[in-house]
Amino acid sequence: MRTTRLFFSILLVIAGFTANAQSYYLMPEKFYLQKGDKLNLHLMSTNDDFTKQTDIKYQADKTGEFTLYQGKKKTDLKPSAVVIDSIAPIVSYAVNDDGLLLVSMSSTPPASEMTRSKLLRTLDISDPDNIADKVKNSNQLYYKQKFNNYMKALVEIDEASGGTFDKPINQDYEIILKQNPYKFNYGDDITAVLLFRGKPIANAAVTLTVKTVGGNIFPQKLSSDAAGLIYFKLSREGIYALSSAHTEQLKDNKTADFESWRTTYTFAFSSNNELPNSYKEFGFGNAH
Repeated sequence: MRTTRLFFSILLVIAGFTANAQSYYLMPEKFYLQKGDKLNLHLMSTNDDFTKQTDIKYQADKTGEFTLYQGKKKTDLKPSAVVIDSIAPIVSYAVNDDGLLLVSMSSTPPASEMTRSKLLRTLDISDPDNIADKVKNSNQLYYKQKFNNYMKALVEIDEASGGTFDKPINQDYEIILKQNPYKFNYGDDITAVLLFRGKPIANAAVTLTVKTVGGNIFPQKLSSDAAGLIYFKLSREGIYALSSAHTEQLKDNKTADFESWRTTYTFAFSSNNELPNSYKEFGFGNAH
């Protein structure tokens, strides 16, 4: 009988052009649950190297969809989401069925205006969409950026059955796992596919960050191939977080000059389907 608990927080971070490539993530308190437990979800923001993390409040007016998928069951979590203290769960949902559970969320903050020099300073260091060249070749002094954030978290309840993880849910920018990480072992290969508006996106920069007990961080830079596929290994126990951003210049658009999409995906890996009952041991958030 598992006694595993993770006290985490869902992370959400402004995508695309934020300094240090910050991202929004969904992070449950536990990744390994039993029937009758509650799935507690928090909001947190972090940069891609996970050195700076902040719990934040749920903002209903900026949230698009907030959905729980399990088997054929689909539950809208927005009616039960609460706007309270930033370190408290935004949702506490009782789970009563075995198998994998996927939670997804989207958010669209208002467009952000910034100077030309600030935009260049805050670009993702890898600048996968070559936005810096477009800005440098322009005489424009101020820019508006529109952000779209898409997040997923995968949780196991008693057993690692079900195919929830490998089906698209039609997010504009979406990571889909091709294998079930909760059934795999050390050193096994995982494949994911990156979709933009339903089609594979090639040569997209992806960051994989693994955070272990004690707060050790292991980042890795990946790239999607011609078919939009991403490959990585389950190399250590801990929390796995995938993140990718895509940006396009908008033409004849009065509300923004650029639009950015960021997608994130979190899950856990443990050889014995257990992780320590300690939010603090993983060094997440600001609730210590």
